[in-house]
Amino acid sequence: MERSDLGGRQQGPIWHRKPCPAARRGVIVNIIHSVKGYHSKTIRFLNVAFDSSGDSLLVGDYQGNIYVFDLSGNRFNLVQRTMQPCTALAFNLRRKTEFLVALADYSIKCFDTETKELVSWMRGHDSSVSSISVHGSGRYAITTSTDTAQLWDLDTFQRRRKLNVRQSVGIQKVFFLPLSNTILSCFKDNSVFAWEFDTFHCKYQLPTPVEGSVLLYKVFAVTRDGRIFVAGGKSNHLHLWCLESKQLIRIIQMPAKVQAVRHLEFLPDSFDGGSNQVLGVLSQDNIMRFINIETCKLLFDIGSHEEGISTAAISPNGRYIASVMEDGSLNLYSVQSLTPEGNKPPPPVFKVVEDWSKCTSEPNKLTRVASGMSEWPWKSKRSKIQTRLLKLQVNTSLQNKENELPGRLNKKRLQSLLKGFGEYPAKYRMFVWRSLLQLPENHLAFSSLIDKGTHSAFVNIQNEYPIKSRKLLRVLQRTLSALAHWSAIFAETPYIPLLAFPFVKLFQNNQLICFEVVATVVVNFCQHWFEYFPNPPVNVLSMMENVLAHHDKQLLQHLIKHNVTSQVYAWPLLETLFSEVLTREEWLKVFDNIFSNHPSYFLMVVVAYIVCSRAPLLHCNQMADFEYFFHHRNNLDINAVIKEAYHLMEATPLDIHPQRMLDDFIPLTKGQYPVFNKYPKFIVDYQTQERERIRQDEIEYLRERQLAHELEAKTQEQKAEDEAWYQKQALLREAEEQRRKMLLEEEEKLAEQRQRLAAVKKELKVKELQFLDASRRRFLKYQQDQHQMELQRLDDEIARKASMRDQETAATIQDIEVRWMELESQRQLFEQVAEENAAKAEQKRIDTDWRLQALHKLRREDQDREKRYEEIAKLLHDNRVKEAELLKAMREAEEQKWEEVIQKKAQLEEEQKAAAAANEHRKQFLEDRMNDAELAEKLQREDDYFGEHIERHCDLKARRTERGVELQQVPRTGNICLNDFSASESSSHMSLDRRRGLACQERELMAEVRRLRQKLISQSRSRHPPTRFPATKWIP
Repeated sequence: MERSDLGGRQQGPIWHRKPCPAARRGVIVNIIHSVKGYHSKTIRFLNVAFDSSGDSLLVGDYQGNIYVFDLSGNRFNLVQRTMQPCTALAFNLRRKTEFLVALADYSIKCFDTETKELVSWMRGHDSSVSSISVHGSGRYAITTSTDTAQLWDLDTFQRRRKLNVRQSVGIQKVFFLPLSNTILSCFKDNSVFAWEFDTFHCKYQLPTPVEGSVLLYKVFAVTRDGRIFVAGGKSNHLHLWCLESKQLIRIIQMPAKVQAVRHLEFLPDSFDGGSNQVLGVLSQDNIMRFINIETCKLLFDIGSHEEGISTAAISPNGRYIASVMEDGSLNLYSVQSLTPEGNKPPPPVFKVVEDWSKCTSEPNKLTRVASGMSEWPWKSKRSKIQTRLLKLQVNTSLQNKENELPGRLNKKRLQSLLKGFGEYPAKYRMFVWRSLLQLPENHLAFSSLIDKGTHSAFVNIQNEYPIKSRKLLRVLQRTLSALAHWSAIFAETPYIPLLAFPFVKLFQNNQLICFEVVATVVVNFCQHWFEYFPNPPVNVLSMMENVLAHHDKQLLQHLIKHNVTSQVYAWPLLETLFSEVLTREEWLKVFDNIFSNHPSYFLMVVVAYIVCSRAPLLHCNQMADFEYFFHHRNNLDINAVIKEAYHLMEATPLDIHPQRMLDDFIPLTKGQYPVFNKYPKFIVDYQTQERERIRQDEIEYLRERQLAHELEAKTQEQKAEDEAWYQKQALLREAEEQRRKMLLEEEEKLAEQRQRLAAVKKELKVKELQFLDASRRRFLKYQQDQHQMELQRLDDEIARKASMRDQETAATIQDIEVRWMELESQRQLFEQVAEENAAKAEQKRIDTDWRLQALHKLRREDQDREKRYEEIAKLLHDNRVKEAELLKAMREAEEQKWEEVIQKKAQLEEEQKAAAAANEHRKQFLEDRMNDAELAEKLQREDDYFGEHIERHCDLKARRTERGVELQQVPRTGNICLNDFSASESSSHMSLDRRRGLACQERELMAEVRRLRQKLISQSRSRHPPTRFPATKWIP
C-alpha cells in the first residue's frame, strides 16, 4: 500500500508509482496531510465527495482546506482555503468546475475549482448542515440541518422553498430521488414523505414500520433507479421499502457484531441498469460491510478495528471507494480488486446444452432455462425442444458451434430475439455487444499501446474537435493514439475521430473495451476501406451503388442527374457510422442489428437509409441540399430502415451482394492484437515521412523564429534600457537643480521663521512672568481667607460643645430623680409581697399537716385490706388442695373397679359373643372416665391460673396504692387554698368504697366458678352412667 503525504504542497501527483490495490485488501493509496514544524501534527480529513463522472474526488479537512483529486490524471490540487471545518460537500453540479461546501458557521459557499474564486455565499440555517443533495440536472440543491431543510436554485443562488418542522420531531435527511423530480423527507419519528418537486404537493407517505419494531431511522439509501429505499438506525436490522408499491418488502438482519448503522450507500454496477443489488453498510465498529440485498450474503468488507472507517463515499461509476479513517487519513479502494466477481457480466439470458453426445444420453436435461428476466416473455415448450434436438445432424452441430458466443450466449437465439423485439435490453446491451464482438480484453497489449503516450497526430486534437467534456476529450485522444500506435494508417486517416467518437462516448468509463470495439469495427465492418487511401473506398461505394441501382433505379438516376455521387450520399453515413443523422437510441438500435449480422449488413443499412429517404431526396435539386441532408438528422422511422435492410439482404442477387466481397466476422486475437496492413503502405509511409519532414521543418522554423524573436526582443530590450538610462540621467540632473533651488528657498524661509520665533518667545516670557506674579498674590489672599474661616469655625464648635454639655448635665439629674422614685415604689411593693408570702406559707404548712394525717390513715386501711386478701388466697389454696385430693380418690376408685373388671373378663373369656356388647360399653365408659379426668386436670390448671391472676391483681393494686400515697405526700406548686383538704378526703373515701366493691365482685366470681365446675361434673356423669353388667351363670 502506497502512502502519500500532501504536506505543504498545493498540487502534485497522488502516487509516484503505479499502485497495486490487490496487495493490501484493495487499498490503492493512503493519503495523509501532515504539517511539519516545531509541533508536527496531522490534519484530519472530514468529508469526501465524488463528481458525476466518478474520476474526480473532492476532500475537505479540519482546517478548511479543500482538495480536488484527479484519479485518472494522477494529480491533486488545493482549490480553496475556507479557514474553518466543513460539514458537507457536493461536487455534482451542472457546471462541472463548481462545488458546494457547508461550513461550521452554518453557511453554504460555492467555489470554482479552476479560478479558485468564490461564486456565491448562501445563508439561512441556524444549525450545522448535515447533508447536501443535488438534483439530477445539477440546477437545484437541498441542504438539511436538524431543524430545517432548504431548497436552493443554483443558477441564481436564491432560496426557493424552506421546510420547517416542530422541534420535537426533527429532520433526519431530505434528498432528491435519482433520475426523478421527487423529494424524499425523513424525520426522527420514522415518518417518510415524498413530495413533487414542481408543485411541492405531497405524493405519498410510507406507512409506519412493523409493530413492535424498535428501529429508529437514522441513515438512508436509494438505488439509482429510485425503486428501493433502505433505512437503518441503532439496530442490526435494515428495512427495505419498495417506493412503487409503498410497502416494506424485506427486513435484513446484519451479523450480531453490528449494533448500530452509521452510513448506507449502494454500490453502482454497469450491468444492473440502476437496480443496485450491493449495499454498503458502515456499522458502529467502524467496518463497512457490503451485502447483496437479494441473496442477503456478505460479499466483502473494508476497514478493521485497528483501522476503522469514519465515513465513506462510492464513485458513481462503481470503480472507487473513498473512506475517511478514524485516524484522519484518507483511503482510496479499488472495487475491482475487492470484488473480482463484481465485474463479471450478468448471468446469461439463455442456457444451452453444449455437449450433444451427453444430451442424447441424458434426455431429461435437454431444457432451456431462463434467467428469470420478467422483461422477456419468452415461452418455451420442453417437448418441442427435445424433439427438435433429437433430429439434429452433424452439420447443424457444427453450425451451432460457430454460433456459440462467450458468456454461454447463442448468436442465432440473439438474432431471433432481436427480430422479435427490435433491440436488446438496455440493461444487458453492453454485455451482449461484448459477446457478439468476442472481445479478447488484452490488458497487457492495450497497456503497452497506452504507455507509448499520445501520438503526435492527435496532440492538438482539441483544436479540430473542441469537445466540452475534458474527460471525453482525453479518452478520445488516448483511444486514437492507441489506434495510431497499433497501425500507422489511423494516424493519417482524417475521419477516424468521427468513426471512433460514438464508441468513445458510450464506453468512456472502460477504455480497453472502447479500443477493442473500435478495432473490431475497423477490422470487420470497415473492410476494403483503406485500399484507395487517401481517397474514399471507391470499391465499397460501388457495391452500395450497384445495390441501389438494382432496387431503386429512379432514385439513382435522380442523384446522377444532379451530379450527386456515392461520396455525397453514402460516404458521410459510413465515415460517421450514422452518428450525425441518428439519435442515441436510434443509433444503439441500428448497431444492435449490425453487430448481430454479417458485416455486409452495415452497407445494406446505408442503402436502406437512402431508399427510405426517397421522397425528400427526389425533391432536392441542389448539391447543398443533398450535402445538408446526409449530415443532419431527418424525420425518418429507424425501424423501417432496419426492416428494409433485412429485405435488401434477402432480395439482393448474389452477383452484386456485398456479402460476396466481404469476409465473415473475425474477432480480435487473444494475447496480442492482429497486424493491420490492408492499406497502400507506400502512400502511408510517404505521407508519414512527409508529415514527419514537415513537422521537423516546422520545428526548425519555429526554433529559428524563436531565436530571431529572442534576439529582436533582446535588442529592443537593450535599446529600451539605454533610452531609459539616458532619460533617467536627464531627470536626475533636472531634479538636482530643482532640489538646490528648493534648499536655498527653504533656508531663507527658515531664517525668517527663526527671527519671528525669537520675538514670540520674548513676548511669551514677559507674559509668563506677569501671570506668575498675579497668581502668587491671588494665592496669598486665598490662604489668609482660609485661616480666618478656620478660626471662626473653631469658635463656633467650642460654643456648641459647651451648650451640649450643660443640656446633658440637666438631663442626667432628672434621670437620677426618676430612678430614685422607682426604687422607692419597688421597695414598698416587695414588702407587701413578703407579707403575703409569709401568710401563704403558714397556710401551706397547715394543709400539709392535714394531708399527712389522712395519708397515714389510708395506709393503715390498705395494710388491713392486704391481710384480708392474704387470708382469701390461703382459703382458695386450701380448696384447690382438697379438690386435688378428691380427684385422686376418684382415680383410685376407678383403678379398683378396673382391676375388678379385668378379673371378671379373665373369667368370661369363653363367652365372647355374649360379652362383646359389654366390652363395647366398658370401653366407652373407660373413655368417658378418661375425659372426665382430663377435664378435672384442666379445671385445676384454670384454678391455678385464676389464683395466680388474683395474686398478681392484688400485688398490682398494692403497688398502685403505695404510688398514690407517695404522690399525695409531694406538695403541690402554685396557689393553695383551704378547700383542697376536703377534696382529697372525699377522693380517699371514694377509692375505699371502690376497693370494697371489687373485693365483693371477686368473691362472687369465685363462687360462680365453683358452681360451674360442679355442674359440668354432674352433666358428664349423667351422659355416661355406670355400666351394669348382665347376670352370668356358671355352668359346671
